[in-house]
Amino acid sequence: MQTGLWLATSTLAAVLGMVLPEDGLCWAPAGKDGFPGVPGLDGRPGQKGDMGEPGKSAQRTGIRGPKGDAGEPGPPGIPGNQGYHGPPGLPGFPGQPGPMGVKGKAGNILEQPRPAFSASRKSPPSMGRTVVFDNIITNQESSYSPQTGEFTCRIPGLYYFAYQVVSNGDLCLSITKNREHVVSFCDYNSRDLLQVNSGSSVLSLAVGDRVSISTDPARGSMIYSGSEADSVFSGFMLFPQTG
Repeated sequence: MQTGLWLATSTLAAVLGMVLPEDGLCWAPAGKDGFPGVPGLDGRPGQKGDMGEPGKSAQRTGIRGPKGDAGEPGPPGIPGNQGYHGPPGLPGFPGQPGPMGVKGKAGNILEQPRPAFSASRKSPPSMGRTVVFDNIITNQESSYSPQTGEFTCRIPGLYYFAYQVVSNGDLCLSITKNREHVVSFCDYNSRDLLQVNSGSSVLSLAVGDRVSISTDPARGSMIYSGSEADSVFSGFMLFPQTG
C-alpha cells in the first residue's frame, strides 16, 4: 500500500518536473481577453518634426472663403517714371491788397521833358506828299525834323497836333501817323483866293511813332508859298504815359 502511494507520488513529481518552466513558476492556461480599459491621459507634446515635401498643386474645387483681414503694409516700392503734366487749374481768387508803399518824393514838372515844336514854311524841300515846314520856331527836345517834316516820338504819351495852311486853290490835308491817315480836312476854293485850311487832333504815341502833314493830290494840293501869309505846323505833349 505504501509502495503504491510512493509510486504515484514519484510519477506526479516527474510529470510536474516536466511541465514546470525554467523560471520555476507554474503557469495556468491563457484565458480570454478582458474588456478595454478606460483611456489614459494625453502624454506630453513631442518634438517638432522635420518639414515635409511640398505638396502637388491640385485644381481648386472648393468654394472660395471670405476675404481675410488686411495684412501689414509692405516696404515702399521704387518710384515710377514721371507722368505727363495735367491741364492748368482754374485761376485762384484774388489775393488781399498789399500794404501801402512808402510815399515817393514830390516830382518837379519843370524837370520832366516836355516835347513841343512849331515850324512854318519858307523854302521847303519837296518830299512827295509830305508837307515840310522848314522854318523852326520852337523845337523842344529836338523831336521835329525840318528836313523831313516829321515829328518823331521819344517819350510815350498823349500829344496835341494842329496845322494852319494857306491855300490859293483846292486843298485836302491829312494828319498822318506812321504814314497812315488819321484825320483829313478839305477846302475847295474856286475863286483862287487865299484861305486857310486848318485841322487838329490828339494822338496817343509810342516811342518811334512819326507824325506829319500830307497832301491828297487827287482832291487838291494848292499850298500858297508867298510872303503874304504863313503856314504853320505845331505839336506838344499833353502828358506822358507809362506801361
